[in-house]
Amino acid sequence: KKPRILELRIYESHSIKAAKKKVEMFNEGGEIAIFKKTGLRPVFFGESIIGPQLPNLNYMLAFDDMEARDKQWKVFSDNPEWKELRANPAYKDTVSNVTDIILRPEAYSQV
Repeated sequence: KKPRILELRIYESHSIKAAKKKVEMFNEGGEIAIFKKTGLRPVFFGESIIGPQLPNLNYMLAFDDMEARDKQWKVFSDNPEWKELRANPAYKDTVSNVTDIILRPEAYSQV
């Protein structure tokens, strides 16, 4: 397999209500659709049910390299649909902390 990187993002929320709104933003709000439309390649989306930093939403994206990552995030952040969704007051203050981890899988990784 060719080299690639994975980006694991964890969005913590200050309350269960805020976390549910962030999940709604991803699903019904259309954030996942905007990811795909702008070329971001999701590996998975999920919610932690046990452990630290609860409640949280987590997801992983795949990129060819850091340059491709930076380029795709720019396309996403400049997208008019994303800007409109992000400005929606219904989704204000849904995330209190973001953890961003870049991973380099080994060639034998199935991910």
